[in-house]
Parts: sequence; C-alpha cells; structure tokens
Amino acid sequence: MASDSHAAEHTSPLHHFEVHNIIPIPEIAGIDLSISQAVIAMWIGIAVVFGLFMLIVSRGVSPVPSKLQSIAEVLLEFVRDMVNEFIGKEEGKKYFSFVGTVFFFILACNLVGLIPGSYTITSQLVVTGVFATGIFLMTLVIGFAKHGAHFLSILVPPGVPKIMIPVMVPIEIISMIARPISLSVRLFANMTAGHTVLAVLFGLAMTAPGWISWAPFGFTVIINGLEIAIAFIQAYIFTILTCVYIGDAVKLH
Repeated sequence: MASDSHAAEHTSPLHHFEVHNIIPIPEIAGIDLSISQAVIAMWIGIAVVFGLFMLIVSRGVSPVPSKLQSIAEVLLEFVRDMVNEFIGKEEGKKYFSFVGTVFFFILACNLVGLIPGSYTITSQLVVTGVFATGIFLMTLVIGFAKHGAHFLSILVPPGVPKIMIPVMVPIEIISMIARPISLSVRLFANMTAGHTVLAVLFGLAMTAPGWISWAPFGFTVIINGLEIAIAFIQAYIFTILTCVYIGDAVKLH
C-alpha cells in the first residue's frame, strides 16, 4: 500500500508543485528557514537577471549593440513604454527601476520553471499573493504620501451624484481589495494550468505503447512552445497591472 501511494504521488501531475526541503535548517523563533527547491528556483531567477545585465555591463555598452544587448534594450524600452503610458513620463522615472525589476524577475522565474527538473515559483499562490499584496500596499503608501487624506477620493469616481456616494464607496473598496487577489490568482492559475497539461501529456508519452506515444509527445513540444509565450505574456500582464495600480495612486484615477 505504501509503495502504491508513493507511485501515485509521483505520477500525479500536481507532484511538480509540491515543496520539499533540500537543505533542512532548524527553526528559529518558530520560523522554518529550510531551503526548498522553491527557494533555489527563486535564487536561480535572480541570478539569471543579475547575470544577464552584469554580462552586458562587463562587456561595455556599445553604440552598435550585440545580440544580448539588443534583447536587453528592447525589453527595457518595452518596460519604459508601459511606465510612461500608465504612470507618466516624469513620475514614471521614480518607479521605472521597480517595475523593471518586477518584470524581469517574474519573466525569469516563469522561464526557469520550464526547464525539466526545475521548479516554477510563480505556480505557488502564496508567492504570487505576497508579490501582489506588496504591490497593493505600496500603492497605498504612494497615494497617501503624495495626496494625503485626499487620496481617499479615489473611492469616489468622478461625476457620481452625491446621493450615490454611500453606495459607490463600498463597491470601490471591494474593487480595490480584489486587486491583489486577481493579480496573484491570474499569474498562479496560468502557470499552474500550463505545467499541469505538460505533465499529463509527458506522462502519456512515457506510458503509451509504441508509436502511439509520439502523439502526446508531439503535443508536449507544441504546448512547451506555447508555455514560453505564456511566460512572457503573464510577466507582461502582471507588470502592466502594476503600472496601472501605481498610476491610479499617482493620478487619482
């Protein structure tokens, strides 16, 4: 029975999303500081981004860019356009570094998760939830720091009759609270769904007899290509919504 449950655990498409400690560390003040594969995947994501830009800097920024420099410049310009459009050209300068960090880190973690044997940190709701909640709280700090108590006027849409304000304010509060929930669930759900489909198809390819196994294997290759596109799209969506939320706090939209 134990061997059957162990085998079922490893054939489950959700096995990839389980967190296991790689380097156990004794608890400190009730906090588990053990290093899991999720932590290692996050470190790899950070290392990829840091290594990319350090490599470009070490080679020197050339007027005639190399392929690597061209990719970095295109992505940075892509992020800058989002910041300028939704936050503003002048105000956006303050937040460009943060928004760029969010985009590159999530993109790197999404792509690292596609490597066989690695771990997709963005498939953990607690991780995407922390990201989204942190961004939401940051927008509140930005709003109150810039506008003071007047920031609360964001809860009253322009042109709403005064008689409707008692109705609109609770709706706007619920809408704002829903922001970090939708932001985190969207990223988590898309990354989890894609990897689950890949795991199922790969399992079919491994267990199907003879030439039949080539059908699910072919779909695995196609879905894997689609997952690369989704990794970029989800990083883009998360980043653009971050810009929208910061822009709302800055401009009181």
